[in-house]
Amino acid sequence: MSRIGLKPINVPAGVEVILGEENFVEVKGPKGTLSQQLSREMKITMEGNTINIERPSEIKRHKSLHGLTRTLLANMIEGVSNGFTKTLVIEGTGYRASKSGNKLTLNLGYSHPIEVLEHDGMTIEVPDPNKIVISGIDKQKLGNFAANIRSHRRPEPYKGKGIRYEGEYIRRKVGKTGK
Repeated sequence: MSRIGLKPINVPAGVEVILGEENFVEVKGPKGTLSQQLSREMKITMEGNTINIERPSEIKRHKSLHGLTRTLLANMIEGVSNGFTKTLVIEGTGYRASKSGNKLTLNLGYSHPIEVLEHDGMTIEVPDPNKIVISGIDKQKLGNFAANIRSHRRPEPYKGKGIRYEGEYIRRKVGKTGK
């Protein structure tokens, strides 16, 4: 039984949800607009400012899609009302980030700086040279963009140098032992 899929979704004030044919959903809010084609097999019903999702049968595929559909729709509503943020922390001597215009410049110990452009709907802020804050309304695109930035220099296990998510625990290894 999907416990997540059974939870109703409350639509906050200022957010408009439009249910189209074959579960095409469009969500409009103060931060922007998101639209997505959800699973055609699920039944999405809207009563007042509450959305419920029902599955047609108890087979494993429908149970999986039940929770997924509910989570995707809840993330769309959360994104257009509040938005999402990811914070990346840079650790290492000489490693730093700076922003000019819509371009993020990363100095990560390579012979050249790495430049990353902002995507549509994403904003990058660099409050400190070792901290990057990325915000946007689409949770999936935001996570992919943050993972792309992190992939330029992943944290290594010996000294912990690299780019990591805020709050991420880096499992440390013991280095060589001297005589």
